[in-house]
Amino acid sequence: MAYTTINKSGDYFNTKLYTGTGSSNALTGVGFQPDWVWIKNRTDAQSHVLQDAVRGVGNTIISNNTDAQSAEGAGDLTAFGSDGFTVGTNGRVNGSGKSIVAWNWKANGAGSSNTDGSITSTVSANTTAGFSIVKWTGTGAIATVGHGLGVVPKMIIGKGLDVVNNWLVYHPTTGNNKALALQDTGTGFTGSHLWNNTDPTSSVFSLGAVGATNSSGDENIAYCFAEKTGYSKIGSYTGNGNTDGTFVYTGFKPVFVFVKRTDGTDNWFINDNKRNPFNEAENPLRPNLNAEEYSGTGYGIDMLSNGFKVRTSDQGFNASGGNYIFMAIGQSLVGNNNVPCTAR
Repeated sequence: MAYTTINKSGDYFNTKLYTGTGSSNALTGVGFQPDWVWIKNRTDAQSHVLQDAVRGVGNTIISNNTDAQSAEGAGDLTAFGSDGFTVGTNGRVNGSGKSIVAWNWKANGAGSSNTDGSITSTVSANTTAGFSIVKWTGTGAIATVGHGLGVVPKMIIGKGLDVVNNWLVYHPTTGNNKALALQDTGTGFTGSHLWNNTDPTSSVFSLGAVGATNSSGDENIAYCFAEKTGYSKIGSYTGNGNTDGTFVYTGFKPVFVFVKRTDGTDNWFINDNKRNPFNEAENPLRPNLNAEEYSGTGYGIDMLSNGFKVRTSDQGFNASGGNYIFMAIGQSLVGNNNVPCTAR
């Protein structure tokens, strides 16, 4: 069994489902004051909305396009509350009668100055859960940026805020000379200009002279994730091409699974236990598309007590010999209070 110091994953990550009202809507039941909120209208073709406490409410970035940060976010998320958040009147976060999901992470508020890197950053770090939000101003030259986790991050999702440019995703499986783009289906970009051919350390990650996250004078944001035993797992798997698919061991019961094929063109996928309370979980949302929630068969996974099992031969999840990266968040089998986690 996987033992962990995190006895309740819901203290650090939670999925909130709600129905839009069309007017200002204060939502509770998250279980903590969130510092990063990712919202998607499940019913309509509407963009994904990402806001965080470091950039402040009213500042939206969108995972399914390359746009700069938008002031239109003033109608998206309007406040972070002690047990949730308030949404405005924009249909993508609060369309009347629409089914909406919000994924919520706890960091450490608005953040503080970090001088570990050659660039001073603003960092909101939750070292217990292995998650930090990092904001910095680019220099246009090779640099390092402090992330505040105290351990090596295994996934970094970054975006320039002032420029129309790609999202950049670092994962150790793809390496320090490659970045995947969150907004598209491709296999990514290569070059030393991305991460300076340098792996992250326990204190900093490296940047090349790339305009996407390091244009001189432009602000940038990154969401950094480290593994925590019994709570989060970041890794890779190989597909087998049939419906009795690959089993991926995490050491906990997943509540959130994020997947991308790296050796072929396909979507990013998110499954969670709130929209899919029973196996098979067959209703992924796709961060690179504004599309509504997928409904039907062909994208199924089982969320098990100690990992997830792919139940589809679709190439987005399980091409024969295909390479995939994933991040999973969940609940430990047994925490330090010896309370077991049951299967679903």
